[in-house]
Order: sequence, then structure tokens, then C-alpha cells
Amino acid sequence: MATGALSRGLAVLQCLIGATEGVPLTRIAESVDLPKSAAHRILVSLIHEGFVQQLQPSGNYCLTLRIVSLGLRHLASSTIFELAVPVLVRLANESGQLVRLGLVDGEQLLWVAKAQGARAGLRYEPDPDHGSEIPLASSASGLAWLSQLTDEQALRLVARQERDDRHPIGHNAPKTLVEVQARLDETRAAGWARVHDSVEEGISAMAAPLIDPDSAEAMGVVSIAGPSLQLTDARMEQLAPRLQETVAELSGLAVSLSNEARSRNHAEVSA
Repeated sequence: MATGALSRGLAVLQCLIGATEGVPLTRIAESVDLPKSAAHRILVSLIHEGFVQQLQPSGNYCLTLRIVSLGLRHLASSTIFELAVPVLVRLANESGQLVRLGLVDGEQLLWVAKAQGARAGLRYEPDPDHGSEIPLASSASGLAWLSQLTDEQALRLVARQERDDRHPIGHNAPKTLVEVQARLDETRAAGWARVHDSVEEGISAMAAPLIDPDSAEAMGVVSIAGPSLQLTDARMEQLAPRLQETVAELSGLAVSLSNEARSRNHAEVSA
């Protein structure tokens, strides 16, 4: 059970993410392990603040666009995010598949931007997932990030992540930490990760880590995902150089921005 008013409110908000048709009060209370009366009081407060609305005639509760607006305003303030978008679009057009940028947020990895390169025919259109936590063990993005951590750190993060039953995983998803360890070893050896029918049935993906030039740590990942019939091992090998060039380009942008920020700060101190 979430404790404290803030944590309870956040738990309720998380319960509503992705539920475009809303969620009934009973299910919300069960999900956050609170009495219906307590869950209702939190929802009333969130409605008053403009973060939640009650749909009619169902009476279900759903998020308002204020949450989206806050997220977009935050991303708009990030120059690296703005600079990354055209880079992602170029890779998407060259690969003909879905390209996504994931950024590290504490001990989780979140998708924050995407570009679709497939114009017609068979294409991968995932559920709306911007801002949602990326499954670490079964996804190429998760493996790419974890490969930059120690084995102890990586396996601890995998063990603590709860499975999201709303998104069934594929039959090739690793079932034990031993299997995860083997995939991490393969990822480190190649410099990029690949999965087939793992994060989702019928979908393949590849990803490479985006390295922070200052700390030499992974600050995110860039991934290419598409139907397994199209994104075969042979096709991945063809795309691997372009994927690695893309993360190198984004890392270079981060270097430039970091140097610019340091120069600006130095000038302000000297003035």
C-alpha cells in the first residue's frame, strides 16, 4: 500500500496511465490497495487540480491533457531532445522501421521520442508508450542500457522490475536471470542488443546505448523495432553501423551542449 498523501496520489495517477476509456473507482482502489473512500478523496483532489476528469455516463476516471502538457513543456526545455528528433527521423527513414529514443530516469528507462519510417504495408505500431517504463530483461533497449552497468547492478534492476500484464511478452523473453546474463554478455560483445519475439510476439528490435560524454555512463538508448519478418538478423547486421553512428552523433551533440553550458557558466562567473 502506498503511504503518504503524495505517494498515494502518484499511485492513483499511474493507475490511470494509458486508460483512455477511464478506470472505475473499484478497480482504482484495488490497484493502489486503498479503501474506496480514500481513493475517491484522492480522485476528487486530482479533479480539483485539473489532472483527472470523470467521464460520463460511465463514471470512470481518466487523466486530462494537463499531464501531457506538463511533460511536453518539460521536454521542450531540453535542447538535446529537440536536436535528437531530426536524427531519429533520418534513421527511421533509412531503416524503414520504428526508431525510438529512451532516456535513463533514476533506475528506470523511459521512451521519450519516436519516428516511424514505415510508410505502408507491414509496420510496427506499438501501444502509446511515451513515458512508460521500458521492460529491461525482454527488450533490446533494456539490454543495451543494462550492458553498461555491472552484472550486479543490471540483475538487481531486472529482479525489482514488476511485469506489466497489459503488454504480454513474446515466447523468446528470458525466463531466468541466467538467460538475462547470457544476453547481456552477447550485447557487450557486439556493442548493441537484439531481440526477436521477446518484448512482444512477432516483433524484433535492436538498440545501442547512448553514452554521456562527461560521465562515460549510459544516459539513454536508441532502438530500431519492426515486424520480425522484416527485421531479421541479416537486416540488423546491415543496420548496426547506422545505429551506432546515430548514438555517436547524439553523444556528440551532448558534448557540444555540455561545453556550451560550461562556457556560459564560466562567462557569467567572470562577469
